[in-house]
Amino acid sequence: MDVPIPAIFRTLSRLAATSLFALAASTAHGQQPPAAQPAAAPKPPPAWQQGKPPAMEDSKLAPHAGKLTETTASEIPIDKLKVPKGFKVEIWATGIPGGRAMARGDKGKIYVGTRGIGRVYEITDKGNARESRVVVDKLVQPAGVAFQDGALYVMAINKVLRYDGIEDNPAAQPVDLTDKFNLPPLQHHNWKYITFGPDKKLYVPFGAPCNICEPPEEYAQIRRYNPDGSGMEVIARGTRNSLGFDWHPKTGEFWFVDQGRDWMGDKGPQEELNRLSKPGKEFFGYPYCHAEGIADSEIKKKDPCKGVTRPVALLGPHASVLGTKFYTGGMFPKDYKNTLFIARKGSWNRNQKFGYDVVNVRLSPDGKSAKVTPFLTGFLDEKADTFWGRPAYILQMPDGAMLVSDEQLGAIYRVSYAAPMKKK
Repeated sequence: MDVPIPAIFRTLSRLAATSLFALAASTAHGQQPPAAQPAAAPKPPPAWQQGKPPAMEDSKLAPHAGKLTETTASEIPIDKLKVPKGFKVEIWATGIPGGRAMARGDKGKIYVGTRGIGRVYEITDKGNARESRVVVDKLVQPAGVAFQDGALYVMAINKVLRYDGIEDNPAAQPVDLTDKFNLPPLQHHNWKYITFGPDKKLYVPFGAPCNICEPPEEYAQIRRYNPDGSGMEVIARGTRNSLGFDWHPKTGEFWFVDQGRDWMGDKGPQEELNRLSKPGKEFFGYPYCHAEGIADSEIKKKDPCKGVTRPVALLGPHASVLGTKFYTGGMFPKDYKNTLFIARKGSWNRNQKFGYDVVNVRLSPDGKSAKVTPFLTGFLDEKADTFWGRPAYILQMPDGAMLVSDEQLGAIYRVSYAAPMKKK
């Protein structure tokens, strides 16, 4: 029995026959069919996978995506945040997606850098509310912001801009200082935290352009410059990714955090808190020696930890340490004076999440040891192993309150203290 052929199949048969006839005709006239195109080369793995060992090839760990859209105050579970007795946490500002480091202008405006979204924000305090605007957009990871002598400094991967008189003139045009600073171009770990030191110089880190490697000379270091980009000095070497630092209020010494390498397991290497005693003369270990003296599993060297300045304190495995500030205000209890606050944005290269908090660090009088205790917690649900916020940077306000930026939700929280009322 003949089976009727649907029209679509009759059409396909005619097309196939036509193609075969054309191929045969071209071959008969000495024409060769088009050569097959070579297969495209496979794309290299993303930078964050570099250094991943074969034993971890099947790992599903990957950096957490930022939200990068506005989050309203009603969407923030502020009631989940916990602080010691007498302290209070409230939402201070919202609507600043990706907000990280903060700098305060001479007249009270707050400037906020970002990494993933390419913006710098300006926040104006209106008393019971804060208003924000975008100062500049579409830069390459403009995480670094600093303020001095009436001018805002913005540092991206490939650009340095200075906005003179910006607090009074929102339309201020930037002075481009890029050529003066001689910025190395590779992007990985090259976003910045910048601030001016007591010496009026601008301090700038340049992270390693990899997870683990022997970096080119101009990376894995911390530098300082004159405000115009002249007089560059390297003050510390062997730093993998140092994105938070401050000066001890009494000794004037430079203290900084450093993020440990990935793909050496859940236990570490741990993040570091370091003290610089001899600017320009100390090596802090990367890439050969990590944390409390752990030799790298991939970059080998004889006596890898010989001559390395060891950390004063360890800050946990894969914690992503960022904002680092000594408290000098008068609002908090006296035992917080001159102690250190450090924001731990939280891990990604770890099977059970760690960090997502702000810790308080109390130093011994000689600065050779430190005690780390939780201060602001609640961003992480340890039982569910999920997080909702990621604290990034810290700014002390003139009244002694402390601002904490949340990069994940684009919010800023205010931490204040009021002594508990005594019972009569």
